[in-house]
Amino acid sequence: MVQTKLFSEKDLPSQIINVASVPQLSPFRYPGGKTWFVPQFRNWIFSHEYQPDILLEPFAGGGIISLTAIHENLAGKAVMVEKDPDVAAVWHTILSDDATWLTQKILNFDLTLENVRKVIEKKSSTTKEKAFQTILKNRTFHGGILAHGSGLLKNGEKGKGVKSRWYPETLAKRISTIQKFRERISFIEGDAFDEIPKYLHDPRCSIFIDPPYTAGGKRAGKRLYNYHKLDHTRLFELCTSATGLFLMTYDNTQEIKEMASKKDFLYKEIPMKNTHHAKMTELIVGKKTDPLFLVNQDIL
Repeated sequence: MVQTKLFSEKDLPSQIINVASVPQLSPFRYPGGKTWFVPQFRNWIFSHEYQPDILLEPFAGGGIISLTAIHENLAGKAVMVEKDPDVAAVWHTILSDDATWLTQKILNFDLTLENVRKVIEKKSSTTKEKAFQTILKNRTFHGGILAHGSGLLKNGEKGKGVKSRWYPETLAKRISTIQKFRERISFIEGDAFDEIPKYLHDPRCSIFIDPPYTAGGKRAGKRLYNYHKLDHTRLFELCTSATGLFLMTYDNTQEIKEMASKKDFLYKEIPMKNTHHAKMTELIVGKKTDPLFLVNQDIL
């Protein structure tokens, strides 16, 4: 773990950073991914007086927040938690010595429709094989959706079909980059509700919570994620016990605003663009003592 450091004004970004400048570190193209949120996440971390010793990401998914935190030295270490065994297989492999096998498998794979089908229809016997199968699905399925019922791209980008999002050299480079700082990332295959309580009483732990869907979005959650059922009321209740700071991101719904208000949390709308580049807003939710909210005057 790196030594905890004190943040000062000189650490603050001089301006809002364009999303296009965010380093693409994750091997996933993930529905609901948070690459667009990275500049806001940086602002949140820099609003801390001290660098967090631990960043906990209990719904890791594509992991861009944890990867950014460690790559940019915004936290001492990251703890990523993911329940989906297919996604977990990827992180187990990338953060182990099997990452070399995975990169070679990606680089040497002859991507044809027939070969893709052979791989995804085969039952994987090892974690690293499941990891390759998952990355292949993620890169050849519609929207990167891994949920049951999703299927292979037909036309894809510029008529390239399943090859539309298959960039083997790029994927290999991202995996190699993660390998360089893997010692500062702990990965847990498990349930967020089992892991969050272990960190609630650590004041130097900051928690970034990005649930798979909101209480008002069950249909979308079922379509996008295999593990979409979530007790949001319990999640909010857990956060009331957090000694350190936490930041939650949610779809902008009245239901979530009411849940936040009941727990005496602050919330704020922030702009975003979805995968179709439509302008939308999401909510961020946090403590009343969170400096990110205290320095902004447009809290709802």
